[in-house]
Amino acid sequence: MAKPAFAQDIAWRLEALGFDALAGLARLFPIDAVSGFGAWLFRTLGPLTSARRVAERNLRIAFPEASDAEIDRLMVLQWEELGRWIAEFPILDRIAADPERVTVENGERLGEIAAGAGPVVFISGHFSAFEVMAAAIVRAGVPCQITYRAMNNPHVDSRVRKNRFRYGVRLFAPKGLEGARELMRALSRGESVALMNDQKFNGGVAAPLFGVMAHTAPGPSTFALRFGVPLQPMSVQRVGPGARFKVIVHEPIRLTDTGDRDADIAAGVARVNAFIEDRVRARPHEWFWVHKRWPNEVYKQAR
Repeated sequence: MAKPAFAQDIAWRLEALGFDALAGLARLFPIDAVSGFGAWLFRTLGPLTSARRVAERNLRIAFPEASDAEIDRLMVLQWEELGRWIAEFPILDRIAADPERVTVENGERLGEIAAGAGPVVFISGHFSAFEVMAAAIVRAGVPCQITYRAMNNPHVDSRVRKNRFRYGVRLFAPKGLEGARELMRALSRGESVALMNDQKFNGGVAAPLFGVMAHTAPGPSTFALRFGVPLQPMSVQRVGPGARFKVIVHEPIRLTDTGDRDADIAAGVARVNAFIEDRVRARPHEWFWVHKRWPNEVYKQAR
């Protein structure tokens, strides 16, 4: 990686100091107070940001039949959820350590995987406080390479990794062909891999999401087919207004290997998108709406 320009490095370091200040402040207060403050802050400031237009367009793409009043309601709720997640992140180790705050539905499936029924390819999306799913996988004793996208600011990225390390999660940021090879080596060793599969992936496989074609990463389906292992979907829901969650281990998705690898991968990607869509429809306010999920031309048409 090239050395950043001096001004860029200073800006990154100032961002990291701001992260440290907010994280330190959050750890001084009760968990639910921190969560509630985040909800209030983003409910107040979110509509003033440029992300408001992205979130609103996404909601209208996904729910074209929704009234303006329903879109407005979902906009408020998704700002509150986003604010809670951001405020809760610095204290997620406290949340994950409290068994009254995080419960696991169908946790015996994780136990089976840890005991030798794996490996699997875990898939999920950016639902609510999605990091608690990684904590649940680790707590169940599943050997797993948990992937993430490294942040542009290396100083903040280092702090994010250290924060997740507090609740037992060690992250792997795969880059390019070598990253894919490392994931395949993990599966060859009998380890599972976990990937988020609900964000735009330029050059990915086009598959329907809310009836609109969306470019989606083929990696999870590719790995599952190559190693003959199932996709293991997971999701998380907020329980009540505070920082309490239910992690759900869903029924595995077993892909069909017909010998036509391209068609089989495309079918797998479609099933992954169908899972994501089902979860979003069930609890739309808990998804990460401020990301451009569909091709740019779709957003131009939504104006």
